[in-house]
Amino acid sequence: MKLLIHGRNLEVTPAIREYTETKLTRAINHFEGMVKEADVHLSVARNPRVPQQTAEVTMFANGTVIRAQERSDNLYASIDLVASKLTRQLNRFRERLHERSHGPVHRSARDEEAGAATLPPPGSTLTDGKEAATPSRGVRRKYFDMPAMAVEDAIHQLEVIDHDFYVFKDKESGQIQVAYRRNHGGFGVIQAKD
Repeated sequence: MKLLIHGRNLEVTPAIREYTETKLTRAINHFEGMVKEADVHLSVARNPRVPQQTAEVTMFANGTVIRAQERSDNLYASIDLVASKLTRQLNRFRERLHERSHGPVHRSARDEEAGAATLPPPGSTLTDGKEAATPSRGVRRKYFDMPAMAVEDAIHQLEVIDHDFYVFKDKESGQIQVAYRRNHGGFGVIQAKD
């Protein structure tokens, strides 16, 4: 596994690097074949009155991005917390893959042909046909593939990437929808009204 460790407002000492490598290697030990690369950002708050130290890890596992972030008063504690969180997320991801591979999947040849027709032509990129332009100040644009998926799959992706919301294209309606984590527990979906 390729491991990149970056420090923000702190110097990544050999001791911190070794501790981070040990904890993350132990956390993904059972998932070694799945995880190809991990990007670690360790940071310390600039304000001395706020003893906030953050460990943020982004992993790339079999084409899926798994992200976790933890904050505490101690950098080593933050690393421990984020390693535990990643282990739980990787377990969920592996269980989901297992369910998909062993579950009842019956597709007809017509469904497979229809799925192949929606794929972009080989060698094309997301920016084909788009003209480069400077965005307005303060606006950052992101472009990404958005395959159609069920609401359950979108919620699973939301749990794996550890964000507050996840934008997806609904498999049934083809509409763009947003799955989000509710403050009082559970999930919600925002969709356009016809």
